[in-house]
Amino acid sequence: MPGKSVPGEASVSDTDHLLLEVREKIYARAVSGKFTRWRWVMVALTQLLFYGLPWLNWNDRQAVLFDLTARKFHLFGLILHPQDFIYLTTLLVVSAMSLFLFTTVAGRLWCGYTCPQTVYTEMFMWIEHKVEGDRNHRIKLDKQPWSFEKLRIKATKHGLWILLALWTGVTFVGYFSPIRQLVPQVFSLSVGFWQGFWIVFYAFATWGNAGFLREQVCKYMCPYARFQGVMFDRDTLVITYDNKRGDPRGSRKRNADYKSLGLGDCVDCSLCVQVCPTGIDIRDGQQYECIGCAACIDACDSVMDKVGYSRGLIRYDTLNGIENNLSRTQLLKRVLRPRVLLYTAIVTVALGFLMFSLVTKVPLKVDVMRDRGQLSRTLADGAIENVYRLMLINSAEKDRDYRLSVDGFDSLTINTDTVVSIESASSRLVPVRVRAQPGSAAAGSNEIHFVVTAVDDPLIMRREVSSFYMPQSKPQN
Repeated sequence: MPGKSVPGEASVSDTDHLLLEVREKIYARAVSGKFTRWRWVMVALTQLLFYGLPWLNWNDRQAVLFDLTARKFHLFGLILHPQDFIYLTTLLVVSAMSLFLFTTVAGRLWCGYTCPQTVYTEMFMWIEHKVEGDRNHRIKLDKQPWSFEKLRIKATKHGLWILLALWTGVTFVGYFSPIRQLVPQVFSLSVGFWQGFWIVFYAFATWGNAGFLREQVCKYMCPYARFQGVMFDRDTLVITYDNKRGDPRGSRKRNADYKSLGLGDCVDCSLCVQVCPTGIDIRDGQQYECIGCAACIDACDSVMDKVGYSRGLIRYDTLNGIENNLSRTQLLKRVLRPRVLLYTAIVTVALGFLMFSLVTKVPLKVDVMRDRGQLSRTLADGAIENVYRLMLINSAEKDRDYRLSVDGFDSLTINTDTVVSIESASSRLVPVRVRAQPGSAAAGSNEIHFVVTAVDDPLIMRREVSSFYMPQSKPQN
């Protein structure tokens, strides 16, 4: 029957309501206050870092460049190769554990202040506000029929959005292709196919996510919104509405004795809903859609100032703090709980390992490969020879000469050049022939070691193990 719902399933009306909610556009009202200023500080810092970092030079090259073609990652004075994958793994572990730590302590700080989706949405909304006006003007404009004036305003907004998105795409690709070469190519329309593709793709994604999808990304596409609840507990600092103080809600005259009317501090102005970028009502309790931007706190505090009530009706607090009226000192004492200590320990150990590895990193890598053609061969003078290929990677910022040697048993010698020159941040495949006298080692495989040492710095040295095959001696007649 129409309208009849089955237990455990959404009714037709519920489904229609959910679909309507997805399609409904949110017109976030502009707000000012302490937390809004902090958000813009983070926007400035993150974008100064993102847009400015590719333009920094280090030793006559781009300071940060992920050169996929040459398979080299330049990070200021550090050069990493695919063999340094352990550093990326450690960095990902540190990032994940740090996110868990911050979430456990203070909720979705990442989402509210530094997430790219939040940052670019904030920037796009600022452009929208400057071009189309505040919330009421935007609602009125969208309801108007199309006219030249409406087309002009919309075209101006989208033109500015597209310019910002395109420059974001150029900057993103500039981390993988030298940006000082890329930008002139973009303006002269001579950029390569793949570079152009990724510029347009990233620009389109930025324009679509920050200009249109906005809160839909946070609510329906971002997995963090779904599993963040696992990291929350009753001592996590989150944005909360003090229902003990605020309820019952209701409007009242400015000088009215609202207590005698049975009302709480909430004047039910709905400004906290109007400024919310995800369109939720924080007064309904904790919701996974809340990104922790604190816009509702700034809006509520401004209303409390106008009506003469104390601030903090909506504030950063914990569920235990709200229920038990805990002071700030008591809240801070509950920060050091087991899961916080565990995450802190993991981050500290991982960071310590990463820093120690980078500080003690030797700017030389050696990979030894045996010749697959034959195990050994006998030379004219009766000596036994094995052939190897040594991949030498010089990850230093200067050209270097390296000396090759081998040890393992008596009579081992290298029958090729023992000094090899390698340019800075380059690799070279060096064929090496090692010979030994018959009978100087047991028949079969024998462990040997290749030693590669920088000529100008003996501390830069690598010792790699391999094997030398000694054939079975032929019996004499």
